Parts: sequence; C-alpha cells; structure tokens
Amino acid sequence: MSDATLHATSQDPDDFVVQIADQVESFLVAVTEVAKGDEPDSAVPFLLLEVSQLLLAGGRLGAHEDIVPEERYEPDLGPEPDVDELRERLAVMLDPIDVYSEVFDPYEPRKAPVACRISDDLADVITDLRHGMAHYRAGRTTEALWWWQFSYFSNWGSTASAALRALQSVVAHVRLNQPLDDLNGLDTDQDLGDDALAEEAGKVMVEEIAGPLGLRPVK
Repeated sequence: MSDATLHATSQDPDDFVVQIADQVESFLVAVTEVAKGDEPDSAVPFLLLEVSQLLLAGGRLGAHEDIVPEERYEPDLGPEPDVDELRERLAVMLDPIDVYSEVFDPYEPRKAPVACRISDDLADVITDLRHGMAHYRAGRTTEALWWWQFSYFSNWGSTASAALRALQSVVAHVRLNQPLDDLNGLDTDQDLGDDALAEEAGKVMVEEIAGPLGLRPVK
C-alpha cells in the first residue's frame, strides 16, 4: 500500500484499521510540521490537540480485543527512519518547558518522580507509530494494528500520556496566570526525588513563556 493509496476511496472508511491509520498519519504529519518551527507561536496548543487526538486512537486500540498478527515472526522493515533531527528541533522550540517531572507507574508506591523531556517523548512516540505505518503501507494491515496495539501498551501509550499531562499543565499554568517551576538544566539521566527536584527547580514567570509558545493567560 503506497502513500498514494493510503486514503484511497476504495477503502471502507468505517474499517477499524483505516480509522486508526488515519489518526496515526494525522499525528505524524502534524508533529513533523510543528517541528519545522514555521509557526512557533502555536506550538504548544497544537501539540496538546494532536497528542489528545492520538490518545483517542490509543484508547480504541486498548479497548479492542487482542490483535494477533498473521505471521509468527514480524517481517523485516529495514532500518528505522532517523528522528534525531525532529527531536532536536522540538527541544529547541520547547526549551522553556521541555523538561518536566513524571512518575512512570502510578500503581507502584513510593516511586520518586524522574525528569523527562516532551521532545524525547514525541520523538519516541513517532518512532513507534512509523513502525506500524510501514506495515500498513506495505498492505500488512493486521500486522500494523498488532504493532500499534502492542506498542501502545508497552511504550507509546504511557509516553504520550505523560507528554499530554505536561502540555496540559503548561497551558493551564498560563491560562490561569500561575507561576511555573523551571526544570531547565535538570539532568534527565538523574534519578531525583521530590526534594532534589524542588532544589533544582527555579522560578519562571508565565509571561516569559506565554508569548513565544503561543499561550495567553486569563485576564
């Protein structure tokens, strides 16, 4: 299945796989466009919207019965497309709010939050989604659905959810005109607890990030 036939009219738009592929493709295209930096003023609200819509597809995959691939072994797709440039562009664009703290599993007690980056999260999600899209474009629709469902549970679902919480928090802080803790300079390789995170975090007033990232506080 080529790019030209990705949205062919011969495909039933009610087919589950077509709907999921459309949502995945929309996310891939949108985030790639955002990363170009042509419209930085709308980056955060746009990413909030796109990640929210992607997680709707994830929720549908999560609620679906287990999808079993047609082949026992996954076909070789060759080398994965490089996402480093996209990751770096997003990191530069989101620099004031890129780093945030996250607890990976809310059901594991007493786990200290760790520092993460929205740019890393989005690049990792895109890597997973592109892998499934390669199967879809090759006509292996069941394989594509299996991969998207499996990787939703194992990686991109929780990663996108964490990024969504961070993006929503930024928008809320700005719209409610509340100060935002700055995690810039925090080493994302460090395993830091609450106290260490608090010591590392400085104060950044909302107005320092609202304009460049296309956000406006509530008057």
